Amino acid sequence: MEIPFFTPQRQYKEIKPEIKKAIENVLNHGSYILGPEIKEFEKNLAQYLNMKNAVAVASGSDALFLGLKAMGIKPNDEVITSPFTFFSTVSSITRIGAKPVFVDIDPDTFNIDVKKIENKITKKTKAILPIHLFLQPAKMDEIVKIADKYDLKILEDAAEAFGMKYKKRFAGSIGDIGIFSFYPTKTLGTYGDGGAVVSNNQSYIDEVISLRNHGQSNRYHHREVGYNDRLDTIQGAILNVKLNHIDDGIKKRNSIGKQYNRELANISEIQTPHVIDNVEEVYYVYSILTERRDELKKYLEKNGIGTNIYYPIPLHLQECFKFLNHKKGEFPVAEKTSKRILALPMFPELKEEEIKYITKKIKSFFS
Repeated sequence: MEIPFFTPQRQYKEIKPEIKKAIENVLNHGSYILGPEIKEFEKNLAQYLNMKNAVAVASGSDALFLGLKAMGIKPNDEVITSPFTFFSTVSSITRIGAKPVFVDIDPDTFNIDVKKIENKITKKTKAILPIHLFLQPAKMDEIVKIADKYDLKILEDAAEAFGMKYKKRFAGSIGDIGIFSFYPTKTLGTYGDGGAVVSNNQSYIDEVISLRNHGQSNRYHHREVGYNDRLDTIQGAILNVKLNHIDDGIKKRNSIGKQYNRELANISEIQTPHVIDNVEEVYYVYSILTERRDELKKYLEKNGIGTNIYYPIPLHLQECFKFLNHKKGEFPVAEKTSKRILALPMFPELKEEEIKYITKKIKSFFS
């Protein structure tokens, strides 16, 4: 049996008529840049998330960068975040000229360890950038309390967290600004790059709207130097279709995650995902921990099962961030996790017999 780690084709076959119609509508009206589907998607997205505003941008990476800029982060400011995340979380900070200040992760959730944040706050600290990873948000109550205490901004990296909730509020809707990625593998993914910035602060939204379109206030009138960070209209049209199916997709993901949990529960050499209180999870990625990660990965791939590693090298040890002067051993939980973590296939169209085959092979490996 051949089981991909991820495939977009299965969902496309299910919603193909809707997708084709949406794309054809864009081709017919010809407004390919900031066309009506973009405004429609921004309205639908904000409504879904119970937010006042949403701005569609070219990628999740752009969303992070524009969100930080809109909040007023400047060169030499410090932004507290985690070293266990995708590259763009930290590169967005350094692109501005600000300094990422790392805090180690919680060993059970892989999100930022909130108990260690306050020790990293200095006079230069201006924001906290928590990342909501894999299936659940970070502990936002504690993060909000710290931010209020020290007058810090919060930018939520919800690139992986679409649909997740913390105390009934959507991930990305709790801080000053939230960002999302619509990269094809995401829970809400398009057929290319895409992202969004959400906020209830109108001044932040106005700034992102200006920055994403070359800093224009009106056509050919530039009040600042901005960027070309717009979402293509065709991608917005596709996202409008896929947003209509998102709840069904989330339900299927969670059903798959629970089936994995049941099948793998009795393997002593595996740690399955741990869900904290006050969270409504969404299985964007299903990751297990095992000391025999590399052997297991090779075994599964030999048996036709796709896997992935999120993330093999914590960001404080990446070559491009040597200038931050971090050393091996500074963030031991992130470093240990990076050597033990393995993601199994996870997408809504994964079949029950495929899950049974995957878990059967895992049991066979450890037996």
